[in-house]
Amino acid sequence: MRTDRYVSPLSERYASQEMQYLFSQEKKFKTWRKLWIALAETEKELGLDITEEQIEELRKFSEDLNLDVAKEREKVVRHDVMAHVYAYGVQCPKAKGIIHLGATSCYVGDNTDLILMAEALKLVRKKLLNVVEKLAEFAEKYKEQPTLGYTHFQPAQPTTVGKRATLWIQEFMMDLEDLEYVLGSLKLLGSKGTTGTQASFLELFDGDQEKINKIDSMIAQKMGFSSCYPVSGQTYSRKVDQRVLNVLSGIGVSAYKFANDIRMLQHLKEVEEPFEKTQIGSSAMAYKRNPMRSERICALSRYVMIDAMNPALTSSTQWFERTLDDSANKRLSVPEGFLAVDGILDLCMNVADGLVVYPRVIEKHLMEELPFMATENILMDAVKAGGDRQELHEKIRVLSMEAGRNVKEYGKENNLLQLIAEDDSFHLTLEQLESTMDPKRYIGCAKEQVTSYLQRVVKPVLEENRKELGIQTEITV
Repeated sequence: MRTDRYVSPLSERYASQEMQYLFSQEKKFKTWRKLWIALAETEKELGLDITEEQIEELRKFSEDLNLDVAKEREKVVRHDVMAHVYAYGVQCPKAKGIIHLGATSCYVGDNTDLILMAEALKLVRKKLLNVVEKLAEFAEKYKEQPTLGYTHFQPAQPTTVGKRATLWIQEFMMDLEDLEYVLGSLKLLGSKGTTGTQASFLELFDGDQEKINKIDSMIAQKMGFSSCYPVSGQTYSRKVDQRVLNVLSGIGVSAYKFANDIRMLQHLKEVEEPFEKTQIGSSAMAYKRNPMRSERICALSRYVMIDAMNPALTSSTQWFERTLDDSANKRLSVPEGFLAVDGILDLCMNVADGLVVYPRVIEKHLMEELPFMATENILMDAVKAGGDRQELHEKIRVLSMEAGRNVKEYGKENNLLQLIAEDDSFHLTLEQLESTMDPKRYIGCAKEQVTSYLQRVVKPVLEENRKELGIQTEITV
């Protein structure tokens, strides 16, 4: 292993081997060769003087990359595509004259990028579904567990642990919808020539427009796509990259929200991410159990959200039929966006699958605040006992301030119920007041909402994609 050069953490620490392979040199150059074969087949089928023997020779070496030859040739010609045309021709002497016939570099470069993005989106989709499944199991398990709700991170009406999880699920489901739309709209560039006019093919086919009209659809079919973009310059519109990375950015947003909530819940000691027996939380403080996986999700998500700016800026500054300031940028922004999201989703699966809930701590925090939230019910009970609603409302307000002051200024327990019981105008005993302190009385329809949402929205999607579920992830660090 070389240790004297920079190595991306995305490949060493975060992304799976499966996603890394999709953006590997091997995958890229093998796809180039498949595209050259598809072009040759199409040109032969449309009547050009290309033999089956030549195509068979191309097929024979489609997986046998002579990268050393291509690398040495690129030093001479300073052009990666022509270097690989040369290297392929060395292996295929009978076919070397028809490799890349009529095409421009973007035929292999851009079509390969589109193919790899489509495959990568399918892998992201699979992992996204698995995150949803694990969170759905968590939501179902804890749909009845009352917990303190927060607005502005201040105590608010109770909800349930499961209901909170549905908020995370819903955002990932939105990402799934966006992903499926973009994936379903992806097309190939096809073979349109240097400025998108197919002028070279007009020459090759002696002006036969009918044959030229068939080229793109035939290539698309051979490469597993339904169609090609109807018009282009030399490249496919870089707005495609923007749409794809916006999907990845959306996943980053959802993952950040989920992981950030877990980080705060772990601070409250209510819910924790998985923590191995031999795991070290801090080099200095041996007792620490830091939410390091959730923190990593947030770190990588922030990178992906920022990365989405790259294709937006690139797309907006493409000159006329093309310019080359896109190439170096998209070699970084697109693969690294996918590698980062891949790592994010693996971490999300790991965290969601191993969340630890502490019901007693949750109950403790809830019961410390519940008397304040029960005041509306207490007010109604006091009115039924003969009290004046307006007068009692003011008294509850004053007593609530006193109880709050006892908690905040003196560190005492919340004694609101005792203060109310001591006020004869309420006509309620402490025992009667404490009987109202069942947290499940204050969670509204949370349990029913979880059941309904999972049954109506989530489970049909999971059931439809059952074959995609059950994947195992490995967290490197």
